[in-house]
Order: sequence, then C-alpha cells, then structure tokens
Amino acid sequence: MAITALGYLELRASQLDDWAGFGPRLLGLMLAEKSATEIAFRMDDRRQRVIISADAHDGLGAFGWEVADAPALQAMAARLEAAGHRVAAGSAALAARRRVAEVIVTTDPLGNRVELFHGPEVTDRPFMPGRAISGFRTGPLGMGHAVLNVPRIEDVLPFYREVLGFGLSDWVENPFRAYFMHVNGRHHSLALIETGKASLHHLMMECLSLDDVGQGYDIALSEEGRIGTTLGRHTNDWMTSFYARTPGGFLVEYGWGGRHIDPGSWRAERMDSGPSLWGHDRHWAGAEAVAKGREMRMAAAARGERAPVQVLPGNHTLMPGACPWWDGLRGAAE
Repeated sequence: MAITALGYLELRASQLDDWAGFGPRLLGLMLAEKSATEIAFRMDDRRQRVIISADAHDGLGAFGWEVADAPALQAMAARLEAAGHRVAAGSAALAARRRVAEVIVTTDPLGNRVELFHGPEVTDRPFMPGRAISGFRTGPLGMGHAVLNVPRIEDVLPFYREVLGFGLSDWVENPFRAYFMHVNGRHHSLALIETGKASLHHLMMECLSLDDVGQGYDIALSEEGRIGTTLGRHTNDWMTSFYARTPGGFLVEYGWGGRHIDPGSWRAERMDSGPSLWGHDRHWAGAEAVAKGREMRMAAAARGERAPVQVLPGNHTLMPGACPWWDGLRGAAE
C-alpha cells in the first residue's frame, strides 16, 4: 500500500486566534509556530501535524497523506494521472511550509485538496503539550483520522479505494451510511459519511491515556456549547471518545483505546449494531438522531454486545497495586 499514514491536516479558520487557545487548552496540542496568517501545532516529534491557515471560511484546507520515499511519490503521481486525475508538483515553498522534502497536489471528486508527500521534518526538541496530557498515539499510525461529509458515497469512494489504494475496514447503513478506510494498522484513517453535503465532519486525535480524554471532557463540559457528541465507545474501532465543537464549527473526536488491525488479513463487514456500544449522543444531528442512537444502543446492550478494551504498549502505564508480582520486580530493581 503506497500511502502509509495521514501525516498532517491543514485547516482553514476565520478566527485564527480562537484556535491558538483551543488547540493547547482543550486538545493539549503544542504551539510550534504562529504568524499573522498561520498556526502550526505539534503532536509528537514531527515539526507540525495540524496547520491552521487564516481564511474567510472555516473547514478543510488540505489532507497530507504520507508515502515512504521519492519513488513511491512518483508512482502515486503516475497512478493518479493514469486514472485521469490532474497532478501538480508542489513548489519548494510549499514543501518548506509543510515541513516535508517533496509534495504533489491533486483533488478528490469533491474538490478537496489532497497533498501527498515524503520526508517529513522531525525535531529533537521535546514535545511539550499545551496542557498536562500523556501524549498522542501517532508514529507509523499517523496523526489520527479524518471524516468527510459527502453528498453520495459512490461518487467519492472509488477515488480513495481504487486510485489511492485505501483498504475498506467496514461500513454501516443505519442510522446513516458511512464507509471506513485504512492505510495502516489504525482501524481507519479516513471515513465518508453520506449527509447530502460536502465538508469536513471531524478529525480524530487519540491520546495515550484515558484520563487525558476524561479531563478534556471536563474542560469541554465547562464551556457552553462545546460538546457535540457525549462520551461513548464505538462499535467498530472500539474508541472511547467524545466530540468537541472546534472554533471552525466542525468537530474533533478526542479518544483513547483505538483498535489495531492487520491490513493484510483484515476482512471488511457491514456493522449492523449502530455506531456506538454506549454513549455518543450525537447532539449535532438533532433530537431525532439522539433518540434513534439510544434505541440502537439499548438493543445492542440487550443482546449482550461487548468489545475488548484495546490496551497496547504506549497507551497505558501499569499503576502500582494493580499487579503485586510486577510491583515486586520493580521494587527489587530499584
């Protein structure tokens, strides 16, 4: 698979200063650079992961999809052109602005700007979160995932599946139509929701600690209108998360415990139990959607549906008292 991860996102913002506060205060992003027209945030050792650019309108500016190296980037350009999609070589100035070695630019069928790149810049300067969090689950999995509102899934899905080579993770038909796609071990790096419009629905950031999510939820609860979807747990990627309204009006999912898959052996299936095992009242969708979601969750609970907790190296630390054997070994070592 040529694309390895969602490397960065550029977001457009009509109120740049609002993001300068929101990113560090609620999400725990590190403010890396700020000018009159742009803000760059860090999530890890990359020079930037989230770029906020001043604009008259709010929403998605560009996807930054990562490939392994220059030959892989050239192969992707040829693949796009063979499929009838125009490709432009990014300028040296664009590559410098994105903090990458090389970038090419195209658009998806809805006109969303798609940037493919290799050679991201890293820094040995420690990541210093904007608030006290444990950090983000990134690395080979990329910065998280993005979800697009689309008028018709069939108009967009072939571009990502057949041209860019994304793998299908699963899909749902009720209470809405949505398709989830992967490019690495993260359950999905991109999803499409059929809502009748074209826009950014949400981006997702995964924390290394469930407490980071809970404390972020407390912050969001303290701000009127900030919660878009309540705390809950998804059926397909097992993420425990909530959704906050960003200064741009779209959502950011803030979660922990996302499912890790094997892309080589994964088999997609339709998910019939609804999007969540519990919680996740979708206030952004209205009262009818909230009621329907609760009905589906109650039915799933009555059937005894459960999912394992995804505890992976790096997203948890064993607390003292949880395992006497481990406490004994640690004490002996000290």
